[in-house]
Amino acid sequence: MRVGKPMKIMRKVLIKQIVTEKSKTKLKNKFNQSQMRLEQECQQLLFEQRKLQNKTGVSKQEISQRFQQEINKRKEKINLIDFKLEQLDILEIGSEMIEKEVEALVEVEVGSHWNEMVNEKAIVIKDDVVIRIDE
Repeated sequence: MRVGKPMKIMRKVLIKQIVTEKSKTKLKNKFNQSQMRLEQECQQLLFEQRKLQNKTGVSKQEISQRFQQEINKRKEKINLIDFKLEQLDILEIGSEMIEKEVEALVEVEVGSHWNEMVNEKAIVIKDDVVIRIDE
């Protein structure tokens, strides 16, 4: 067995959030703001489309298709947010939900237990405070 320098590898760590009234309200506000922004973008795209269609020498059908694609993308995102808002209402206070994934740097060296290195790890947060690290 050859002993060498330790090596650093990247691994994913889940960030979980414990649902509280405060975090539920914060998420609901974030979702509502995203929805409003997307709806404003749809209105802006419709305005730009009408402006472009009044110009001569442009294909009204091509403009309409391109703008409709962009509007549809935003409407899909709005529908996804609607779904997330419904799910948020169902979530019980005290339950855990996965918020996101981050990458962490882990040092591996000869003699390290590989299974411990690759097991799912998580950081659990409650109202923006780390309350637990699951190893």
